[in-house]
Amino acid sequence: MSRRSPQEKKRLSYARDRRNDYAENDKSSRTAVRLNKRFPNRSNRHQARQDLRAATGTRDSETAEIAENTLRSRRPRKWRKVPDRALGDHVETILTRRIRTDPADAASETRLTTVRTRRRAHTRRSAPTEWTYLGRTAQHW
Repeated sequence: MSRRSPQEKKRLSYARDRRNDYAENDKSSRTAVRLNKRFPNRSNRHQARQDLRAATGTRDSETAEIAENTLRSRRPRKWRKVPDRALGDHVETILTRRIRTDPADAASETRLTTVRTRRRAHTRRSAPTEWTYLGRTAQHW
């Protein structure tokens, strides 16, 4: 097994480590993910129950067809977990904001160049991903 130098470990962490940038507490995400998975399923069951309630009573093929068509015509609600932002992107955004507010900040300039070179040195997956999140294409991680 080959050992990596501390610099190589840092390069990998900029690409693979994640930061929560959705303005929420990372600890509350543990419960929020569970809730967000539950609510669409509960809503889908409620909607299906309401659609099928129209077909109760005497057996009539026409009302059963109408109820089945309305049940199948509605798109079910779903929720997918979105990965957090890569650490390299997060640090780069913070440093560019600092430089924009204080152009004389030389330390942030040098840190920004080192972050960018470390991120370029990391090889990413060659095959593009097909996922899209909120209109943006997912990163190749």
